Amino acid sequence: MTTSPDPSTTTRLIPVTQWSKYHPWPPVGGLRHLIFYATKNGFEAVIRRCGRRVLIDEAAFFDWARSNGGSNGRH
Repeated sequence: MTTSPDPSTTTRLIPVTQWSKYHPWPPVGGLRHLIFYATKNGFEAVIRRCGRRVLIDEAAFFDWARSNGGSNGRH
C-alpha cells in the first residue's frame, strides 16, 4: 500500500516563469529582482536551483513574505 505525502510537510516548487499562473503577486519581474538581491534580502531560503532553472518554494516564499512584513528589501 502506498501512502500520499503529508501535505503539511510538502511544498510546491514553481518555476519563476510560471509563478503568475498560480499567484498574482509578486509579478515575475519582482521575483527576478528578489532573486538578484537574494543574498542581501534573505530570499535565498526561497530559491531552489536545478541546473539553470530557478524554482520558488511556494511555502518558503509565503513564510519569507510574512517574516519580512512586506518590506521591499532595500539595498
